Amino acid sequence: MNGSAWAILVVAKAPVAGEAKTRLGPWFTPTEAAGLAAAALLDTLAAVRHTGVDTRVLALSGDLARAERGTEIRSMLADFTVLRQKGRGFAERLIAAHADAAAIAAAPVLQIGMDTPQVTPGLLTRAAAQLTEPGIDAVLGAAVDGGWWALGLSDPGTATVLKRVAMSRGDTGANTLTALRGTGRRVFELPTLSDVDTPDDVWAVAMDMPPGTYFRNAAERHRTAVDRTWTA
Repeated sequence: MNGSAWAILVVAKAPVAGEAKTRLGPWFTPTEAAGLAAAALLDTLAAVRHTGVDTRVLALSGDLARAERGTEIRSMLADFTVLRQKGRGFAERLIAAHADAAAIAAAPVLQIGMDTPQVTPGLLTRAAAQLTEPGIDAVLGAAVDGGWWALGLSDPGTATVLKRVAMSRGDTGANTLTALRGTGRRVFELPTLSDVDTPDDVWAVAMDMPPGTYFRNAAERHRTAVDRTWTA
């Protein structure tokens, strides 16, 4: 599929120690947790770059100058358009980011976060392909914890349904699907993925990733942070 037919939007938080992945404490120090967040972001950006999509947008909160692995992240962003997140709550920031990305691309937008570093270029491309199919208005990828990891919209205005959905809850994914369908949107459901929120998530996701990936490498460096057996 021609990369110009769609755009990818990554919504992310700068991996600053004490501000990123705080739920990984006390098993990980603030710096270690931020390092894992940085690795997850690097894998996510790498997957986006390898899709071949022409329009790559990062909607960022926080300060990359203070982030772990900030130099590597900035290098990875060389061919991204980087925007500041705007809005008071998470839903508002998502709505604004969808609108901004669509204005840049003039094309359907597939939005992902930074908590699913196991995403692959193939998975992202297939998701976008569904989004551009006739009869499909949106794609939604559920997360194991009840949230969602991907939201693709053919019309960015559809993102306003997120105002009706409480974010970061165990029913956020189901309620987002209901809200989309409640407006008559035809939604294709993507595969369910695990995102990284807890120490158990770190190991589960890392072990499903190929050796040599940023997140796998970072998790292996800190595998003694919890009393468990690592199986390669």
